[in-house]
Amino acid sequence: MFKATSSSHALIQVTFLMIGLAFVAFLFSDIAIHTSQPWFELSLMLKGFAQPVFMSWHTLWPALCKTLSFAIQGVVCSALLGFILALFFNYTWIRLLASFSRAIHELFWALLFIQIAGLSPLTGFLAILIPYTGVFAKVFSEILDECDKEPERSLSLNPPNLSLFLYTRFFMCWEQLKNYLSYRLECGLRSSAILGFVGLPTLGFELESFFKQGDYAEAAGLLYLFFILIISLKYVFKVTLLPFYVVAAFLYLPPVASGSWTLMWGFITHDIVPAPLRTGDWLGFLDWCKTLCLNSAFKGVFNSLILAQIALVCTGVMSLTLFPFRSALFFSKPWRFISHSGLIVLRSCPEYLLTFISLLIFGPSMLPAIIALSVHNSSIIAHLLALQSAQLKLQIDVQVGFNRYFYEVLPRLYGNFLALLFYRWEIILRETAILGMLGIPTLGFFIDSAFEDIRFDRALFFILISAILNMTVDSISVFFRKRLHIHSQPELV
Repeated sequence: MFKATSSSHALIQVTFLMIGLAFVAFLFSDIAIHTSQPWFELSLMLKGFAQPVFMSWHTLWPALCKTLSFAIQGVVCSALLGFILALFFNYTWIRLLASFSRAIHELFWALLFIQIAGLSPLTGFLAILIPYTGVFAKVFSEILDECDKEPERSLSLNPPNLSLFLYTRFFMCWEQLKNYLSYRLECGLRSSAILGFVGLPTLGFELESFFKQGDYAEAAGLLYLFFILIISLKYVFKVTLLPFYVVAAFLYLPPVASGSWTLMWGFITHDIVPAPLRTGDWLGFLDWCKTLCLNSAFKGVFNSLILAQIALVCTGVMSLTLFPFRSALFFSKPWRFISHSGLIVLRSCPEYLLTFISLLIFGPSMLPAIIALSVHNSSIIAHLLALQSAQLKLQIDVQVGFNRYFYEVLPRLYGNFLALLFYRWEIILRETAILGMLGIPTLGFFIDSAFEDIRFDRALFFILISAILNMTVDSISVFFRKRLHIHSQPELV
């Protein structure tokens, strides 16, 4: 459809392709409002957020500490494992392993491990560790690959060794690696919080309880504290203090579980094995797969793709609208501070929580999910575009206002914008699956239903389909970026 070039013509072609697909998806979507008084519920929420009530300290402290412990343990350990995998990322099986592990959302990993280890610290630790290891492996490998290798080659008289790598490429990439670790710790806190929605005792467990009971003032107080926690990361996260944080997290909440090895072995060898395979009936297994695909999986995949495509384009539109408010090329410092604070708040809210709140207002449809996915992801991309705009060199007599935006800034940033959008494509699709746990008929809906019906073989089957779908979209995203020769710094995804 387009040549291997980053020309504006090729970028425009891809843009219209994405918009066209979103328009077709819109025709098959359900965005109706199914509540009779959405504005009444919204007014109750706004009243609660205007008059927050804070939890007692003896109730808040354990949930806060467990949220921090899960995040620190999972992120730091996955960063170490991901870095090791990144060194061998040229092996196909390593890339596939990393792609598969990150293609399954941490909530689905948690649901699987709950069946083995229960609502234990080990479940929360592994639920973050496994997908984040795949993410770190991919991003760290890209950072290391794009580093200047000339110093390493000039010093290497013998085959490369670890010392040579550490004193050249590693230290040249250290700032990027550290910045990404800091960003991923913020993501880890969000992931740790939403683990409470499946029963683990983090802040998300308390948030879900408050929202379900209509205690919006108490929910607001807890959410404000979570925002403060996210914002304070940049001030308290110091590499020199990281060992202390890790030791404290493992001492406070050791990742252990008490359970029967017999039950665990039964889950692995029997419960998740499709019924026909337990008797060696391969033809029956094919019929079993066909039935699940026709009755459930195809519908879940279709709705996931519909939702993801609409959210992707909405994210793009919102990103291009929001980033000028954060950029020094368009607004003064006070306005930029307000915009920056707003973007921090929006990106700090997990998509799952935003969807949960929107469902209370608008009722069960794709609309709450589209709003949540677009708001969260556009706040991230808008922030990154604003940072990139600060690196542009404009002439002194350059135009101002809309002319500056459309004729000077946007054309220079558009390639980076598409790169960031394609980076988020896989993430948006991955999130659509878990939003099914809230009743939206994506793959996650059928996964959650299978767990509730104690049909673990079906749950695993749908999870594997979700992983394959995410890996496919990730491959398409990489294809587009390579064909268009567009790129954005990997530590910013």
